[in-house]
Parts: sequence; C-alpha cells; structure tokens
Amino acid sequence: MKKILALIACFAALSFMIPDSQFTYLALGDSYTIGTAIGKQNAYSALLMDSMKKELPNFYADVDVVAKNGWTTRDLLNGISKEKPKGPYDLVSLLVGVNNQYQHLSKSQYKTEFTELLEKSIALAGGKKENVFVISIPDYGVCTVAVDNLESISPDINAFNAINKSVAEAYGVSYVDITEISRTAKGNESLIASDGLHFSSKMHELWVREIMEKYMLGRF
Repeated sequence: MKKILALIACFAALSFMIPDSQFTYLALGDSYTIGTAIGKQNAYSALLMDSMKKELPNFYADVDVVAKNGWTTRDLLNGISKEKPKGPYDLVSLLVGVNNQYQHLSKSQYKTEFTELLEKSIALAGGKKENVFVISIPDYGVCTVAVDNLESISPDINAFNAINKSVAEAYGVSYVDITEISRTAKGNESLIASDGLHFSSKMHELWVREIMEKYMLGRF
C-alpha cells in the first residue's frame, strides 16, 4: 500500500511538471521493445506510457521507437544513424543485447557498442543522464523453445547483464533489472508469447511495474 500511495504522489507531482505539454519518449532496443509476437501496443515501451496516461489526465506522450526484431548492438547503432531520431527527449530507455548473446558475439564488442549506445542515449536526452534508464536483458532461456538450453543460456545472459549494468553505473545512469522477473515465466505459459520464444503482454506489464517503482518513482 505504501508503494502505491508513493506512486500516486509521484504522478501527482509529475502532473504539475507537465500539465499540458507533450512528453517525448524514445525507446531504443530490439524485439522486446517492439513486442515481437504480441504487437507493439503490448510491449513495455507502449505500456509504460499507457500507465502514465491512466494516472495523469493531462498527460500526452509522443513515443518514438528505434528497434527491430533480431537487432544486435551494432544493428541498433546503424538504426539510430539511419532513422536520426530528433531530440532532446524527456525520456530515453535502452534495452539491447539478447541477440548479441544469441549470435555468440563477443562480450568485448558488446561492451564497446553498448557504451556507444548509452552515450548516444544521453545525447538524445539533451545531455541529461537522469532522463535515461537502462533495462536488463530478459532471460529467454525460460521460454518454451529454449528451456532445454536454460543451463547454458542463463549464465550467459547474466554475463551480458553484468556488462550493461557496469556501463550504466559508470555513466551514472539508472538501471532497472527485469531479468529475475522474466525467469518467473519458467513453466508459466501465461507469461510466454505464442511463438514460444518471446514474452507475453502479461510479462511486459510486470516489467512496466518494475520500471515505475524502480525508476519513474525516483526520477519524478
């Protein structure tokens, strides 16, 4: 109950900050960001803004997404260069790396490219690192088509997350860990998408709840 009351107070405070203005949000990522297998309207990036709209009657959000299914860090860097998102944004999120892991790309390459992506994220937030947050990589090893390889996938996901977390901390950027939440999908089909490889909208809702409590509440 205390968390709920605190969150309501957070939204109330935010309503004074942006009573009738357009809030701009840029979501950078991969299949999770665009909601592969569940539709972009059911992905965390869209659900996050929906949650804010429900609490703030005068809240208007303009959401830009630079993400595609299968994108690695290099693909995302190329995508940003091609799409040239217009900043500064009030909020920028970064979630990428599962395809680096899936394609067995090097962790040193991941660290270099993730660092570049985080620097671009901060620049797109007008240089305000407090308006940027990094989201950990979910563990797809618990999903139906991958669960037989969970013992090899899960530790590797942890290793990639250790990298993105360390980079976020080095830059003083907020970090939201959704990996352990994703692991609750093991054996729970309601949390897994119909393709057996991605996560359901219900799981994305759990991620949004964590983002609200761990980032939005502290930020606003």
